[in-house]
Amino acid sequence: MKKFGILILMIILISTIFVSGFQSKGDVEPNTVYEVYLDNKIIGRVKSKDALEDYIDKKGETYKKKLNVSKIYAPNGLEIKKVITYDNKTESVSTIYDKIAKEKPFTIKGYRLTIQNGDKKTRIYVDKKSVAKEALENTVKTFVGTEGYEAYMNDTQTKVTTTGSYINNIYIKNNMTMSDSYIPVTEKIYTDSAELSQYLLFGKNNNKRDYTVQVGDTINQVAFNNQISVNEFLISNPEFTSEKSLLFPGQTVVIGMTDPQIQVVTVVNQTSDVVNNYSTEERYDSNKLVGEDEVIQEGENGLDRVKQELTYVNGDVIATEIQSREELKPAIKKIVIKGDKVIPSVGYGAWFWPVPSHYIISPMGYRIDPISGARSLHTGADIAESCGKPIWAANNGVVTEAAYRPDLGNGNYVAINHNNGYYTLYAHMSKYIVHVGQVVAKGQLIGYVGKTGRATGCHLHFEAWRNGAPRRGQAYNALLLY
Repeated sequence: MKKFGILILMIILISTIFVSGFQSKGDVEPNTVYEVYLDNKIIGRVKSKDALEDYIDKKGETYKKKLNVSKIYAPNGLEIKKVITYDNKTESVSTIYDKIAKEKPFTIKGYRLTIQNGDKKTRIYVDKKSVAKEALENTVKTFVGTEGYEAYMNDTQTKVTTTGSYINNIYIKNNMTMSDSYIPVTEKIYTDSAELSQYLLFGKNNNKRDYTVQVGDTINQVAFNNQISVNEFLISNPEFTSEKSLLFPGQTVVIGMTDPQIQVVTVVNQTSDVVNNYSTEERYDSNKLVGEDEVIQEGENGLDRVKQELTYVNGDVIATEIQSREELKPAIKKIVIKGDKVIPSVGYGAWFWPVPSHYIISPMGYRIDPISGARSLHTGADIAESCGKPIWAANNGVVTEAAYRPDLGNGNYVAINHNNGYYTLYAHMSKYIVHVGQVVAKGQLIGYVGKTGRATGCHLHFEAWRNGAPRRGQAYNALLLY
């Protein structure tokens, strides 16, 4: 009986333990919580995802007002994951917010404009697509001109029948993409198209300053003395319509060095009447001494109608192609009889124009280099002419250089010492036909027009130097002879 009683007691005890254990597990329910991760690293748990997101939005009132947006979002890289757990431990949304704020900035919904410029990528953030669109359009208008741009876009350009210009194409050369983005509030976010236009024109530094006009100043002189191009002066001072606009002493103008973030390309067909300056034929008489000149026929300028295609990048001509040239009025050459007892190696008298064309597409002065994009002094004049046309010596002299120098950007070039304090240089030749040490006469053929070296099209780069041979890095004595 004792054994039987002990057995009954053990059964009752085991049953009690089993039932109480079963009832304990049944009383505990699993909880739904949200784990918060930042860049794949857990930073805590909260009871409600919505409560955390609402708290983030509420705490962002300052940014809402500043950026004129209706909602502030979590930082990029933040994830909130729903989990089912028996662990009830969570933190307040304010605690989690403070942890997030210490690590990364919060965001707004907007757009990212990416501009590719060679190997450089520029990222611009805007709150609306329209801000980027208007800024890009305003920048294009700045370089093309509002009237010309709208006529091109609306297909209302007047066809050229005699002289004038016609825009064939306008485009932005850079690759650009626009994408939705959650933008950190610490980034520069453009909400105004005018402000973004200034950035697209002048870059991050927006390098501008005031200048007070002095007596005798012209737009060309002010631009050159402040190391900017005339086009840059006109962009910074839109009240002036051309480089011929007058300045007055005491007037304040803006000196702005542009740093364009995009490349606006404009292709223009231009027909213009170009003066064809008469040439001078020098006939030598061995019975006359050098310096005994006799004019037997006066010269008279002619007139050519030239049609060419010009390619502009950000308002500066980078390439030209002469498509046709019609002679409206022939030039009458000047004929001079000169003494020929000695062939002088010293330059004298009037300078000879070096190529048939007299159309200067890029004068000497400061500009943004069309190839490198860097600001530099253009130490000569680029004269438009077709490849293969003759190049003549500007005066008597001795050839000091005749070489191919791609490192200088000259390509095939010739330099002449005129032994009167002047040197001239002729660059981008297709080929030269003189050699170092050779004495050349004024108007003598020395080579042919080409586009070798750092050239975007056929033309002659012509330099004149005083009191020293042509050399890079010391442009203080470069000058124009004509």
